[in-house]
Amino acid sequence: MTEAITQIRAKGLQTAVLSNNFYLPNQKSFLPLDRKQFDVVVESCVEGICKPDPRIYKLCLERLGLQPSESIFLDDLGPNVKAAASLGIHTIKVNDPETAVKELEALLGFTLRLGVPNTQPVRKTMEIPKDSLKKYLKDLLGIQTTGPLELLQFDHGQSNPTYYISLANRDLVLRKKPPGTLLPSAHAIEREFRIMKALANAGVPVPNVLDLCEDSSVVGTPFYVMEYCPGLIYKDPSLPGLEPSHRRAIYTAMNTVLCKIHSVDPQAVGLEDYGKQGAYIPRQVRTWVKQYRASETSTIPAMERLIEWLPLHLPHQQRTTLVHGDFRLDNLVFHPEKPEVLAVLDWELSTLGDPLIDVAYSCLAHYLPSSFPVLRGFNDCDLTQLGIPAAEEYFRMYCLQMGLPPTENWNFYMAFSFFRLAAILQGVYWRSLTGQASSAHAEQTGKLTEFVSNLAWDFAVKEGFRVFKEMPFKNPLTRSCHTWARSQSQWYPIGTRSYSSVPEASPAHASRGGLVISPESLSPPVRELYHRLKRFMEQHVYPAEPELQSHQASAARWSPSPLIEDLKEKAKAEGLWNLFLPLEADPEKKYGAGLTNVEYAHLCELMGTSLYAPEICNCSAPDTGNMELLVRYGTEAQKARWLMPLLEGKARSCFAMTEPQVASSDATNIEASIREEDSFYVINGHKWWITGILDPRCQLCVFMGKTDPHAPRHRQQSVLLVPMDTPGIKIIRPLTVYGLEDAPGGHGEVRFEHVHVPKENMVLGPGRGFEIAQGRLGPGRIHHCMRLIGFSERALALMKARIQPPTAEGREQERGLRRPCFHWSCRVKSRVAFGKPLVEQGTVLADIAQSRVEIEQARLLVLRAAHVMDLAGNKAAALDIAMIKMVAPSMASRVIDRAIQAFGAAGLSSDYPLAQFFTWARALRFADGPDEVHRATVAKLELKHRI
Repeated sequence: MTEAITQIRAKGLQTAVLSNNFYLPNQKSFLPLDRKQFDVVVESCVEGICKPDPRIYKLCLERLGLQPSESIFLDDLGPNVKAAASLGIHTIKVNDPETAVKELEALLGFTLRLGVPNTQPVRKTMEIPKDSLKKYLKDLLGIQTTGPLELLQFDHGQSNPTYYISLANRDLVLRKKPPGTLLPSAHAIEREFRIMKALANAGVPVPNVLDLCEDSSVVGTPFYVMEYCPGLIYKDPSLPGLEPSHRRAIYTAMNTVLCKIHSVDPQAVGLEDYGKQGAYIPRQVRTWVKQYRASETSTIPAMERLIEWLPLHLPHQQRTTLVHGDFRLDNLVFHPEKPEVLAVLDWELSTLGDPLIDVAYSCLAHYLPSSFPVLRGFNDCDLTQLGIPAAEEYFRMYCLQMGLPPTENWNFYMAFSFFRLAAILQGVYWRSLTGQASSAHAEQTGKLTEFVSNLAWDFAVKEGFRVFKEMPFKNPLTRSCHTWARSQSQWYPIGTRSYSSVPEASPAHASRGGLVISPESLSPPVRELYHRLKRFMEQHVYPAEPELQSHQASAARWSPSPLIEDLKEKAKAEGLWNLFLPLEADPEKKYGAGLTNVEYAHLCELMGTSLYAPEICNCSAPDTGNMELLVRYGTEAQKARWLMPLLEGKARSCFAMTEPQVASSDATNIEASIREEDSFYVINGHKWWITGILDPRCQLCVFMGKTDPHAPRHRQQSVLLVPMDTPGIKIIRPLTVYGLEDAPGGHGEVRFEHVHVPKENMVLGPGRGFEIAQGRLGPGRIHHCMRLIGFSERALALMKARIQPPTAEGREQERGLRRPCFHWSCRVKSRVAFGKPLVEQGTVLADIAQSRVEIEQARLLVLRAAHVMDLAGNKAAALDIAMIKMVAPSMASRVIDRAIQAFGAAGLSSDYPLAQFFTWARALRFADGPDEVHRATVAKLELKHRI
């Protein structure tokens, strides 16, 4: 409009502004315009009249000295335009400035726009030498001219500076790398040139490229030249000023040309080596993480969460095609008069890869607001009224043209696309700080990176704002944020051995997209697994507890109970084996049941109602943590030697980290040494509280020690796999917890004296120990906390059974007519104290109520932590994991203590599991870190992120 006003006044015509403005507190009128552009300024706050009052229009005409028929009035509000028209004034309703300028040109009879659309004078920081460029072009084009070289800069684009050139009646475009130090592999204009040249005869509309010049002496950086393609570039994806049918046709043409790109045979056009085959998405994630890190200027929490989340939720890639990499509306040149794409621009990010990246990226505008300054959107507009296809319809259109079924992982593609956009914006901002960015508004993008990364995170956590909720397909899209919807045959190739005895893989379902707080809300397969486990506990585990407890107190206690081994075989037969491995650690379900952390949390709580059930189902610590460590970080040889026997239940293991001489709550304090010597590592150290090391079945010790005391604090430690039969391992003594030995595994104090371990037993490599330990602890802490809730539930149930009058079921149990459930004592009877049944004692009732509340609170917090781990990964769930470690052991101690109080002296005995429950609950306030460490973690994260 400013350009139009300049042209109008250059023709000798007058301009006026008619404003409904107001006074500021300093009594000056608010009118943020350059008044020098106008011959007359009429302000409502000065005149006391507002549009659409006809008097203000007449006042303006008087000051211009014009009749209504001699004037043209432009406004974006219908009532204002209608009032002007009623006076005989020519009117234009402004929905879009460019369209309004066209209408104004038609009324005036002359053009109001100068030069080439979307260009501006070259900015000083982007100037290039004209003389050397002119000489180069004359040689390239074979022309002789003494005329001037006209050079303008295109005003859009954030990556490679792009220029319009006019020389000897030739209209050209030059696209170059920006100056200065560039991010690795960015600004690949060579690739742009190559692909456009290759696609020239492949049915994809591209500009005619002329030459690639890699000689930086010409304009300062490498560049290529192509012919200028006149046409329309729609910067605003809402397409203001167009009819709804025209808008729809534009998006249909956009979709069609994308299908053309994805239908090109790379080999036929000589692009078979244009990118690597397969694993495109993992490479893209790594690339953009690397690009973001290279331009990072501050910590953005959402980006950190995405960097953790994306690699854990990679979709299964089905197709490899040419991909544009930055396919959106403003990278297309349209015919001025019909909805036809004349040219696809900006191929910098093109490669061979997953075509759905392009489809998702072209839908970004559907989820961005119209006020977004860099890449406008229309999520705040009525798409039906606009005529623009919704994202789901646009995607269906693509699938139909390509003959493809809809994808089940759409939310991942959207999350990644917004993550990549955030990384791009961060790169633009970084370049603006060094004066290299091609856009005059690049510095503003620094404020937008966090907004876009939060939007990406919303797609990950909130399942893509219900994208494609009602797709009219026979097989509707799965809206899960994870990649779990796989059939059994897809996950298990023929001949692959599975160590999970669950008969079927659980399909994608509600629990994987939302927090499931009740076992009855689990998916049907997992719910059936839960009830199968419950029946197994009631029929086999609880009845066996007295015999198992007697064995633990017998002279044979340091040998495994034959009954335990028998129950293990029964658990395997019923599909209740190796349930613990989270799906993200074992996406192919080679080793476990493929449950999410939330799903397993419900089963883990149920197993926690018995001290023996976790081992019976091969889900007990420390084996679970060690098995997950091997799955995540072990080599194939390490897995074959150690993981398989552990998964099969033929061996047990321990984890040696805690040391008596240092505060081992800080893992960086450990002093045990790991010294390199020839083809071995030599271990020396003093460890204690090594759970499970006394078990005769213990074959593996996962040992943590220092390989380099002079390295950075968190790179000094390493993890070694130490066979228990290695010479130099000396068990000093068993340790008791409140007098309990926890046979046969126990807790040992051990010396490692010149223990030689082969170098191939190192996990990941030297200096990775702290990283491994942190990766191991997250799921383990969830497991401990859910088992503690199981302890608490059983303690509360025993307490209620203790104080209530016997029921018919209880009397049958006393007579031995029914198998007892876990909450029934064999001596259930009504208890009376001080002339009143316990059930009527107010303090006991208060204890029951308080226990129920505390259990429910803790369970919700633990399930939330498991949910965050499923969606975002263990690192992103650090705060939630720290909170449950603060809450669950203390809660369990209080609940169990109340139950002991209700039982009186019997609660202290081994007749009931309460004493052992209490002992474990108290010990777990140290295990995996003491309360003080977790409180400090919560406080630090609270202060860092929640002020």
